[in-house]
Amino acid sequence: MEALTRDGRAWTPAYLLAIDAAVCIGCGRCYKVCGRGVMTLMGVNEDHELVDPDDDEVERQVMALVDGGACIGCGACARVCPTNCQTHGQA
Repeated sequence: MEALTRDGRAWTPAYLLAIDAAVCIGCGRCYKVCGRGVMTLMGVNEDHELVDPDDDEVERQVMALVDGGACIGCGACARVCPTNCQTHGQA
């Protein structure tokens, strides 16, 4: 898919496809720049499973992709991520 910017230049969206929980530090920067509700904060338990962040067995918190269909491919989340834990690509 290719789109045009407001002044007519070609632009190809790069949609958020995945977040690597092993690399994510849960800083929330991506969440703060995304106004689309694509990600949310989740907990990771000792079995490396994503769980509710309020669960008693949470070892750490990470960002998780919850509504990939809402992503518009702007790339703002990738630009603010300090660990490069996200995978982006075409739809």
